[in-house]
Amino acid sequence: MLLGLLMAFCFTFCLSHQNPKFALTSLEKSSTKESEKKATKAEEELDTEDLEVFYPTQEWQALRPGQAVPAGSHVRLNLQTGAREVKLQHEDKSRNNLKELKKGKRLDINTNTYTSQDLKEALAKFKEGAKMESSKEDEARQAEVKQLFRPIEELKKEFDELNVVIETDMQIMVRLINKFNSSSSSLEEKIAALFDLEYYVHQMDNAQDLLSFGGLQVVINGLNSTESLVKGYAAFVLGAAFSSNPKVQVEAIEGGALQKLLVILATEQPLTTKKKVLFALCSLLRHFPYAQQQFLKLGGLQVLKDLVQERSMEALAVRVVTLLYDLVTEKMFAEEEAELTQDVSPEKLQQYRQVHLLPGLREQGWCEITAHLLALPEHDAREKVLQTLGALLATCRDHYRQDPKLSRMLAILQAEYQVLATQELQEGEDKGYFQELLGSINSLLRELR
Repeated sequence: MLLGLLMAFCFTFCLSHQNPKFALTSLEKSSTKESEKKATKAEEELDTEDLEVFYPTQEWQALRPGQAVPAGSHVRLNLQTGAREVKLQHEDKSRNNLKELKKGKRLDINTNTYTSQDLKEALAKFKEGAKMESSKEDEARQAEVKQLFRPIEELKKEFDELNVVIETDMQIMVRLINKFNSSSSSLEEKIAALFDLEYYVHQMDNAQDLLSFGGLQVVINGLNSTESLVKGYAAFVLGAAFSSNPKVQVEAIEGGALQKLLVILATEQPLTTKKKVLFALCSLLRHFPYAQQQFLKLGGLQVLKDLVQERSMEALAVRVVTLLYDLVTEKMFAEEEAELTQDVSPEKLQQYRQVHLLPGLREQGWCEITAHLLALPEHDAREKVLQTLGALLATCRDHYRQDPKLSRMLAILQAEYQVLATQELQEGEDKGYFQELLGSINSLLRELR
């Protein structure tokens, strides 16, 4: 019995001294878990349409469960209290949202409002609408343009009623050639026809059309006219037609244009006529090595030499020198290009090699003629003469060294352009015109030492 009382006392003592912490903790944990589950379940069961909208301010406020936060708000977790807090992140960004919410509009937080198929269908309808609008705008624009302009048939009909005929360039050139070639046309009418024709043949296609119906030969035959004005304007038309037009150049050589041009330059003619004829000759010879060969065979260098030395023809001297410079450098560049790139056709290169221009210039005294042209007073003329002297240097070096007149002229020009170049430098021009001329003179003097 004593043993039973002792056991009962011990059991009672243990119960009274048991650690209550563990029992309370365990119960608290279980109750917390159950409350969290209930809260989570309650939040999941909340309808998004029934969420209470939270209106944040510039200060942090606690966010209760079930409250919806407007877009653009700043949300944080308070580590001390464990509560979520909200405030406005940027007032200007969320102001519009708050205004809409305060007006009574609900916040839609459902991000799955549209499916991908809905978006595709909406985009297709948008494109169809854009096309329809674009087509309507195009139709409106076309209608507006039609109101501004009238059909060509209507214009032709009105011109017919007014006895006005719309002509193509080809028809105009045919009419001008017929007018020029008519024996009943006066001198003034022929000159007017050639003057108008020159305007059209500047275009390459028109020049070839002139060739196609025989008009080119009619103009070439006009070089035989007894009237100097007709010769000059016929040459003026030919010069425009020859320019950078190989097909017309070939037909002109075959039609005897080169011989006729040289005859006019070799005979006594007014200066204005010879200017136009020289223009036609330059257009025919440039970039046409076969014509250059024929020019040398027909004594063209001698004709030009006599022209330069003729009195009252000093104005043509610079043009002649420029032509010779172009022919010399053209052949030189063609040979260099053939060696470097092989773009020049073998036939054309062979034709250039048959043009013996430099030996002809040396034999006919062009070294001396060109050197003495430095006495011309115009700066532009001196520039072209200096360029030609440099191009002829390999052929005329010995003659230049033995020509005291050339040495004196170069020294005079060097002093003159030294002063002008210094003035340019003082005015702030690093690479002025006179400095370039001075450089050409200095370079030529170094080569002749």
